[in-house]
Amino acid sequence: MLDALQDLWHWFVAIPHLGVYLAVAWIAYVVGLGGWIVLQKRPPVATLSWLFGLAAIPVLGVAIYIVFGPQRIRRHRLRRRRSRVSLSNEQVEAAGEAELATLAQATSGLPASTCTDVRLLVDGGATYDALLEAIASAREHVHLEYYIYAADRTGTALRDALAERARAGVAVRLLLDAVGSAGIPRDFFAPLTDAGGEVAWFHPMQFGRIWQRTWINLRSHRKIVVVDGRVGFTGGINITDEQNERLRADAYRDLHVRVEGDAVRGLQVLFVEDWAYATGQRDFIASVVRAMPPRSPGPISAQVVGSGPDSPWEAIHRLHVGAIHAASRRVWLATPYFVPGEAAMMALTSAALGGLDVRVLVPRNSDSRLVTWAARSYFDELLAAGVRVYEYGPRMLHTKALLVDDDLAIVGSANFDSRSFSLNFEVSMVFRDAGVTADLERLFNGDFASAPRVRPDRPVPLWSVRLPEALARLLSPVL
Repeated sequence: MLDALQDLWHWFVAIPHLGVYLAVAWIAYVVGLGGWIVLQKRPPVATLSWLFGLAAIPVLGVAIYIVFGPQRIRRHRLRRRRSRVSLSNEQVEAAGEAELATLAQATSGLPASTCTDVRLLVDGGATYDALLEAIASAREHVHLEYYIYAADRTGTALRDALAERARAGVAVRLLLDAVGSAGIPRDFFAPLTDAGGEVAWFHPMQFGRIWQRTWINLRSHRKIVVVDGRVGFTGGINITDEQNERLRADAYRDLHVRVEGDAVRGLQVLFVEDWAYATGQRDFIASVVRAMPPRSPGPISAQVVGSGPDSPWEAIHRLHVGAIHAASRRVWLATPYFVPGEAAMMALTSAALGGLDVRVLVPRNSDSRLVTWAARSYFDELLAAGVRVYEYGPRMLHTKALLVDDDLAIVGSANFDSRSFSLNFEVSMVFRDAGVTADLERLFNGDFASAPRVRPDRPVPLWSVRLPEALARLLSPVL
């Protein structure tokens, strides 16, 4: 075998004018593929990066581009749009003419609405209790979508609660991200499926279909639960003991929200769209629509905003930037991963330079050393502009929330980074209500008390701090 390969190599290098042929082929490859990339009108930095990368590694570069490149996102956008059209008639009319609400609806397609009740759920214990209580009351359906679901005590308790409802004739649909929940044994859900429940996977890895579906870079990071169309949950808490402080002293510090009222329809739309996309099913939509309770406007202004790589608008990114620019008194941000793009960084620093009370709360040490370094690389610019930065230390901070002035609160699944803003499928809820913002303010103040403030004169040695931070920042677009 080795002799045959050597003979083939000698024959290849002996071809007359081989260098000329290879050079012409390389130029044709670069011009052809480069023209295709340029015509997509991506940001100049991204376009140049792809061009240089593909030119440097022709064969492997094409494979990487097919799997991770933007053209894959365009195909997913076309597929998912068909699911959205089938649900468009179920959306309510937009409430109010506020610029931010109009922006959110224009970019995500989900209108402003209202809630009759909103409860902030702090940490996993309170969240899981509220989830199990709502599921136990289900009579029509329970819809769940999670990024991480673990086969531990917390996951088992929820699975068994869902199986009990499925045996009672309730339609149970559980959608999990195939990357985030990759470690769970598939037979773990046998009690649920045997009881009549359904489990589906978002972008699963399927050998032989790797070129038809991007599975590793486009993730559903959403956390959505809808019970009978009347109670909804979303936020940052996954189903795992790592976020259950009753089981682990080092459980994540996190925030979820429980809502009732018309705004639950927005969470329902996102789940049904994702389920239809992941499974190809459409016949269940009519039964879901019939089970939705009558519209009943509530006193709390609310809006669901979904974003993902199936849309070019980066709805949650624009929502955050727009909210920060609209602030008149304060901007308080909590996020586990702080890797902002130029627009978000400009909004924060401009607000601080304009005299507003701007605070950023991040974990002292996140679950990724690289992300921690990348986040700290932005501190100097923030501090110079007057932003107050706090590093929460008792546990890993996983809260994703934005508080603006006294009447605007945003809670959801999206981190403050480019992956959440442009690559992940995410969900946020916007509340314009003094009561909700007061509750969020109390949570922030409690967390600030456990988070030392970052000082401009902190030690920053070259080899252990400045260099790792600078190198991590180079990778910030892909973190």
